[in-house]
Amino acid sequence: MFRQASAHLLRSGKSRFLSTAAEVPATENVGVSAFSEKWKKMIPNIDPPKTPSSYMKPRPPTPSTIPSKLKINVALPYSSMLSSKEVDMIIVPATTGQMGVLPGHVATIAELKPGIMSVHEGNDVTKYFISSGFAFIHQNSVADIVAIEAVPIEQIDPAAVQKGLAEFNQKLSSASTDLEKAEAQIGVDLHSALNGALTG
Repeated sequence: MFRQASAHLLRSGKSRFLSTAAEVPATENVGVSAFSEKWKKMIPNIDPPKTPSSYMKPRPPTPSTIPSKLKINVALPYSSMLSSKEVDMIIVPATTGQMGVLPGHVATIAELKPGIMSVHEGNDVTKYFISSGFAFIHQNSVADIVAIEAVPIEQIDPAAVQKGLAEFNQKLSSASTDLEKAEAQIGVDLHSALNGALTG
């Protein structure tokens, strides 16, 4: 029975159920404006629905040459640390390892783990500790770093880090529930990364 049905469908050659993109004439490609026109003809008393592209800014053009500088933005939930700062390179602590970003980098999204973000401007290197977040690298040599917490490395108190690490290690060893173990492990991981940033 299935054989007969498929044979019948194939017999018509260009069945509308089996048409491929190559068989569809270019005039049938319906864009947003064509959709809106058809909507107005079919339902003239209701405005056509808006598409996601109605709410989006146009994508910036890809430069024909690689710029000499990378623009970075670092945003935290409560403030903007850096805004359109032009730098030579950044190195971010991605979950897959340290990731260097230069001007002209391929578009990428990377999850960040606790660690050091280095911002390179000529011979000057500024280091920030990032607790977690995401890095959005755009093809127009703009990098957006969205972090839960970020602080210049020189503002971190080594004694407070050692004390916090000891406290969370003790909480981890005395934890009785899975929730307590998970919370303590997060604290240990964060303070270990802070300690590594200060000593390394």
